[in-house]
Amino acid sequence: MSTTENTGPTIWVDADACPNLIKDVLFRAAERTRRPLVLVANQWIRTPPSRVIRSLQCSGGLDEADDEIVRRCATGDLVITADIPLAARVIEKGAAALNPRGELYTADSIAQRLSMRNFMDELRGAGIATGGPPALHPREVQAFANALDGWLRRNSP
Repeated sequence: MSTTENTGPTIWVDADACPNLIKDVLFRAAERTRRPLVLVANQWIRTPPSRVIRSLQCSGGLDEADDEIVRRCATGDLVITADIPLAARVIEKGAAALNPRGELYTADSIAQRLSMRNFMDELRGAGIATGGPPALHPREVQAFANALDGWLRRNSP
């Protein structure tokens, strides 16, 4: 395998809440394709030794990591996030957004997802327990890997 780095689009990871199983899939894909992978978080994130994988630690302020991803991502990049507002911001900037369960957000679907998120926030603000997302299931990890592979194929330099 070549040790030269791929100059195609970068994969950015909203790493504070990204499940370790998803990070493992991303690490393998980045090494296999030599695709730049950057994990952005408010804390130090361990990454394997690599010429294409790195982490970026931001200050601990609210949404600092999200803001850094939006500042740095470019048209054609991919952002891995379950954060709906972040996904909306990067899509608006021309990047793609994929959640850890394998759903590729689109300009068409993100408005509906934002509305649902805002509705759930209102319920929580009214004291109604809405619960969090269910635990990540192996089939969702596989769906993520499949969606990532599809994106990598479509966006190869």
